[in-house]
Amino acid sequence: MLVDFNILPEESRVWIYQANRSLTEQEIEEIQSKLNVFVEHWTAHGSDLQSGFQIKYKRFIIIGLNQNLNAATGCSIDASVHFIQQLEKDYNVDLMDKMNVSYKQGEYIAYKSLIDFKKMAKDKAVSKKTIVFNNLVANVGEFKENWEVPASESWHSRFLK
Repeated sequence: MLVDFNILPEESRVWIYQANRSLTEQEIEEIQSKLNVFVEHWTAHGSDLQSGFQIKYKRFIIIGLNQNLNAATGCSIDASVHFIQQLEKDYNVDLMDKMNVSYKQGEYIAYKSLIDFKKMAKDKAVSKKTIVFNNLVANVGEFKENWEVPASESWHSRFLK
């Protein structure tokens, strides 16, 4: 059951998929259309899952699920992973690699491998004040408060001195 992402309760589970490149306006429109269909029909053992999504900065697909009504199951999570993998194939984009870092450079969203990010931190090309995207947040509340934060307030801080 598709709902507006912004009305999901704070404790709703979130999954964040970061693209290795900016999506075009046309791709975003198509992906939103596909997400509408997927989320509207997403179920767990035949029960509707109340969920919503956002696409942010032309790079991030965020799916939220109100688990107070019906919790995700192994099969429903598998279905969402297969859906994201199909998007990867359809748009020739990487959405599943968790070993990369996105951060802000002014209004631009930069994307680097973790190895490159560590090197940039060592070389002082990024700092504790650099705004990073903490894709490890677990729920809507954390997403709102701790997704887009200075590196000093995220797991990224371990690379900064």
